[in-house]
Amino acid sequence: MRKISADIVFPVASEPVKEGVVVLDEAGKVLALDSRPEHDPASLEIHKGVIVPGFINTHCHLELSHMKGRVDTGTGLLPFLQKVVKFRNFPMEEILDAIERADREMCENGIVAVGDISNKLDTKEQKDKSPIRYYTFVEMFDFLQNEGAQKTFNMYKEVYDGQSDAGGNRKSCVPHAPYTVSPRLFRLLNETNEEEGVTISIHNQETEHEDNFFLHKSGGFVEFYESFGFPLRHFEPTGKTSIHYALQQMNPQCRTLFVHNTMTGPEDIRAAHAWSDKVYWATCANANLYIENRMPYYQHFIDAGARMTIGTDSLTSNWQLSVLEEMKTIARYQSYVPFGTLLRWATLNGAEALGFEAELGSIEVGKKPGLNLLSLDESLKLSAETEVKPLVPRSS
Repeated sequence: MRKISADIVFPVASEPVKEGVVVLDEAGKVLALDSRPEHDPASLEIHKGVIVPGFINTHCHLELSHMKGRVDTGTGLLPFLQKVVKFRNFPMEEILDAIERADREMCENGIVAVGDISNKLDTKEQKDKSPIRYYTFVEMFDFLQNEGAQKTFNMYKEVYDGQSDAGGNRKSCVPHAPYTVSPRLFRLLNETNEEEGVTISIHNQETEHEDNFFLHKSGGFVEFYESFGFPLRHFEPTGKTSIHYALQQMNPQCRTLFVHNTMTGPEDIRAAHAWSDKVYWATCANANLYIENRMPYYQHFIDAGARMTIGTDSLTSNWQLSVLEEMKTIARYQSYVPFGTLLRWATLNGAEALGFEAELGSIEVGKKPGLNLLSLDESLKLSAETEVKPLVPRSS
């Protein structure tokens, strides 16, 4: 048994406890949440700082870890995608080594669960042995070509079947983004994801070109598709922003995680919430800055009571894989978002979005959430110097 205490314990699902004590069994399960006067001081493991649950990273591309530093910053999404597509034929040894190092980096940064996008089986071996719990989203896209939907689905279904869901890991087949998935492929995905409790991830409104494409069939995506030889003669603009096309095609009974949302406005958020009560939103602040030099306006989401979560995206589009660094970036550029709100985005909301909330996301009796120590004083102001130290990883 361990009794771990700090200046403040943030359970997330309940009020903070000054000089709180988290009592754990040998497996890391929470037995009690108390305060110091209820315990013999000699029995306590006391730390300076703030104890929080393990972090949940709801959006990552672990299989792209070997791409770190290979794509320029600030280019905008379309040039970024074109450069990523051109990088091929890396030695498998290099790819697997980068995946292992990135997984270890996330562990060291206090991350206990990850929603991970996969187009291949490269990450399977590392996920099977990692202490991190993974929800693997096998991502499909047919570049809006209805006639190729079944072939695309069959190809990626092999990746899905090869992914393991042992050890508490989960998996589902998901669409890449509104601008890359035809109605026919959406239907095939919906037929596959009929299991209760499944989560669907989809990239959403990451650039203004995406909305312009659906509103007017204008902007950079028209040229982007032509450059890859995909005709768009059949495509008719919807006259609405891209998220409306996605809502029309997807199943509202599934938990749905919209990712990035850089250009998402109040009307888009209201439309999504009216469509389903199972909507979550993932923000990847550093990746948005890396690619487009912009971030979502979080007040829109706060005003709408949106369930925000935090992702890191990949090392192709980020300098590191750290939920704390994402929190710090949000606090730096949109400082009106309080620490308690950011913490909920980074923990319990993310656990709920991935369906891991029975065990992760908050410090509650019966859970095994992992514990992180943040180097914060009572002002709770995140700064560049704030660090995270995992006190109890999920594997304990």
